[in-house]
Amino acid sequence: MTDRQSDGDLVRQALAGKSAAYGELVHRWAARITAFCHARVRSPDAAEDLAQETLLRGFRALASLAQPDLFGTWLHGIALRACLDWLKSRARKTVPLSALGPDGAADSLADETSNWDVSRVERDDEIHRLMREVEELPDDYREVLMLYYYDDVTYQDLAAMLGVSAATINARLTKARAMLRVRLSATRR
Repeated sequence: MTDRQSDGDLVRQALAGKSAAYGELVHRWAARITAFCHARVRSPDAAEDLAQETLLRGFRALASLAQPDLFGTWLHGIALRACLDWLKSRARKTVPLSALGPDGAADSLADETSNWDVSRVERDDEIHRLMREVEELPDDYREVLMLYYYDDVTYQDLAAMLGVSAATINARLTKARAMLRVRLSATRR
């Protein structure tokens, strides 16, 4: 069994021309960066795009990383800037399904879904409702919840990533779960 290389070692290898080393960094960090972006922009599709953009920007700017052992923190900084850029742009407008006019487009969608398995539709509805509620949580709670569940990150890793104590992570997760329970029970009534 081989020892797992540190992020710093992989950065140094990538800078020396070993592209597989950056591939390993992408493998390690992609889910965390996606969760971070999702928590910031509240859109899973945009989060995927922003995570890819972050990883690409990171690769292009890798030579500027002064402390290779701080790769994760540095990458989160890039992700934060990418998310802020996205949030500021006017190009992120979406059209909700309710905006479809009376031309029948929504009715044809309903006809198509009537053939689906009812339990699958109910499960998908539950997931969508849960994600809507998660996206409505205050930033600190949403962020820690998304990071924790996207990549099964430890409290200590989250604490280091967010610059808070592990106790704060525990408190935020506990509060976020409680808030979700209240919100979900209110929408079921």
